[in-house]
Amino acid sequence: MDTPVGPREQSESTDSAAQDSYDVIVLGAGPVGQNVAARARAAGLTVAVIERELVGGECSYWGCIPSKSLLRPVIAVADARRVDGAREAVSSPVSVQGVFGRRDRYVTLWDDTGQANGIKEIGAELIRGHARLHGTRRVAVATSDDELVVLTARHAVAVCTGSTATLPDIPGVSQARPWTNRKATDSSEVPAGLAVVGAGGVGVEMATAWQGLGSRVTLLARGHGLLPRMEPFVGELVAQGLTDAGVDVRTGVSVTELRRPGGAGPVTVTLDNGTELHVDEVLFATGRTPNTADIGLETVDLTPGSWLDVDDSCRVTGTHNDWLYALGDVNHRALLTHQGKYQARIAGAAIAAAAAGRRLDRTPWSAHVATADSHAVPQVFFTDPEAAAVGLTAHEAERAGYRVRVVDVNIGESVPGANFYADGYTGRARIVVDLDGGYLVGAAFVGPGISELLHSATVAVAARVPVDRLWHAVPCFPTISEVWLRLMEANRDLQEERRP
Repeated sequence: MDTPVGPREQSESTDSAAQDSYDVIVLGAGPVGQNVAARARAAGLTVAVIERELVGGECSYWGCIPSKSLLRPVIAVADARRVDGAREAVSSPVSVQGVFGRRDRYVTLWDDTGQANGIKEIGAELIRGHARLHGTRRVAVATSDDELVVLTARHAVAVCTGSTATLPDIPGVSQARPWTNRKATDSSEVPAGLAVVGAGGVGVEMATAWQGLGSRVTLLARGHGLLPRMEPFVGELVAQGLTDAGVDVRTGVSVTELRRPGGAGPVTVTLDNGTELHVDEVLFATGRTPNTADIGLETVDLTPGSWLDVDDSCRVTGTHNDWLYALGDVNHRALLTHQGKYQARIAGAAIAAAAAGRRLDRTPWSAHVATADSHAVPQVFFTDPEAAAVGLTAHEAERAGYRVRVVDVNIGESVPGANFYADGYTGRARIVVDLDGGYLVGAAFVGPGISELLHSATVAVAARVPVDRLWHAVPCFPTISEVWLRLMEANRDLQEERRP
């Protein structure tokens, strides 16, 4: 469907008579902006939140929420078909209209009234319009009713404007009108043939979803594997799962040209190996661009269109702008909603401390630690099988100078609970152990239903729980989480083998 993305007709204040000075001004009302606004309000600071599209942002309407709404019915049917006695009850494919209806409920039909009211309920002011920095601690807002309002921040401005899908500069791309994540998540028509370009999270998830909805999907990866930022075995099993589902997975190929005469009808996709594909739509999931090109960065000595470098409290570095913060996608630390929300909590504490004239505690294990580091970033992709990881891969850990032990477990062969979950369970797990510190620096899982395992791994990596203590964290029988017991046993066995 064609979704409106302009400012909504609402009753929020858009005139300078209301107030022109706030303690904190937030650019962007997605999950990151909402969280930093909430933390600032909890500290008693006055807050204005400015949004040019829908309150809730990319995640709520074109990212995490709609994509998972589309994926869950597809995965649920696949899970049922892996269990004797249940597979016989699955006699039909998913109901396409039922899936789209479910998606529409979760995105509230692209109506942001509820989230807009949420901002007002915490005592912040929501202003609809396009915000641009206008010099030190100043923000100019072109409002939805064509007024220009100039606001002043007493303590901080937080840039939470997110990112946009990047389209490659190749011949025919404009005429072909390719999909990005937005059309891939808000469309209510199933293309007969869909080419998905990109092997990262968006690419593999959307290949899973649209194949399950009835498209004939071809996944095109420039590299030699899928999910290249995870352990290699994760991408291998995801590729096998996609292939088993009917996706044509092609690696080591690039798109060199698109042809769609008149901008309508089928699309011809030319690859660098000389072959051509003929599909109904093309989805590009090949990277993101920060939404910083038109927010007035030049007025504070920063480069328009750039990613913004920040310190561990998410304050922008490299300039004299100690009042300017950048959270979420725009700082390029981890383009994940949950990590952006974490950064918002950290930045909110930093802003509140500075406003009160307090020095923020930077002790590494403080409950209010001023860090938004990336050593324990978790990520899950809801493919079939699911893929999850936190921390460093084995290769990344070795490159960073760690002495590591890599511990692998075949989940289906060693975990009884996994086979109760799915007959003939196929999956793998890995932990990366720092031999000097005696704790985990990374973990990865792939297999049906493993997404709920990830938080235990995240706790272990983030808190640097000694492996000797993890031995005493007993998983329940019979669950997939017994993989932790097998990992601990395998680590012990490797340790014993290497003793003189």
